[in-house]
Amino acid sequence: MKSILKWALLAIIALVFVGTLVFLYRKSQDKPVVYQLDSPAKMTIVKKTVATGKVIPRREIEVKSQVSGVVEKLYVAAGQVVKKGTVLARIALRPSMLNVSQAESQLQSARLNLQNQSTDLERYRKLVAQGVISQSQFNTYLTNYDLQKEAVAAAENSVALLRTGATKGMVSNMIPATIDGTVLDVPNKEGAFIVETSTFQSGTTVATLADMNDMIFEGLVDESEVGKLRQGMQLVLNVGALEGKPFTATLEYIAPKGVTDQGTIKFTIRAAVMLDKELFLRSNYSANADIVLDRHENVLAINEGDLLIEDKKTFVEVETTPQNFQKREITTGLSDGINIEVVSGLKEGDKVKHR
Repeated sequence: MKSILKWALLAIIALVFVGTLVFLYRKSQDKPVVYQLDSPAKMTIVKKTVATGKVIPRREIEVKSQVSGVVEKLYVAAGQVVKKGTVLARIALRPSMLNVSQAESQLQSARLNLQNQSTDLERYRKLVAQGVISQSQFNTYLTNYDLQKEAVAAAENSVALLRTGATKGMVSNMIPATIDGTVLDVPNKEGAFIVETSTFQSGTTVATLADMNDMIFEGLVDESEVGKLRQGMQLVLNVGALEGKPFTATLEYIAPKGVTDQGTIKFTIRAAVMLDKELFLRSNYSANADIVLDRHENVLAINEGDLLIEDKKTFVEVETTPQNFQKREITTGLSDGINIEVVSGLKEGDKVKHR
């Protein structure tokens, strides 16, 4: 029995040994590594930068009230197109009762003075007819009477403005549009209280208007790229909400001062957008602008991943015989981040090891 176990153990050891030899032999027969090859080719290399930003109207106006009160009636809604002078809202005044009382008191006083002036004028008119006073003296009394009439009219206007916001020659509680454009927003609804514009405060916004036929792109460019930008350069604008439908824009402004954005210095740029009649650009659409910084057409180029950088020199491995390579120094030019221009050191037909 022991003899059988012994031979069985020896057989297992022999099988493991033979299996190991077979595995090692097969492994030694594996095919050698075959490197993929790239060839330089003629192509157009475009270097560009991307500016992130948004599309906004060139003119966006906040229309404010000249009087304080409550929004009594709104005549427009967001999205509506209006002309300059169109009434946007009517304000119901809520004047201070102290101011109203003072204005009414001044009106009453002006009317009493006018009544007295009228009585005196009739008396002076008889005196000038009798030759008791001269015509020049009478003209002085007549002028005083006319001035007092103007004082009454001014006091009446003051009371009317305080009570209703309107007089015979002026309406201050009707808020007109100041430009032709589209109503972007009406932040205060009917019944809301608003504050007038004065030298101490900007006042409450009644409506926001903008000319949607004149749009610009406003974005930020990194300081490393801003020195390559020039006014008049063409931008390709990709609007996030309108994928696959780019717009053309012309660069017209580069900020002279940078701003800090997420720890880096960036500069604001603005570009006039060429609108498409079939596509409607809404205010504050987010967008990216591709700006072409340089362009080389029909130049020899290879994949930038094939390069070897050693001691600030650029090399590639060129195939001399099948799967045998020789390192060769080359001179490179413009890169688009994927392909790079080869100025010298390679020619069409060369085979380069792909990495």
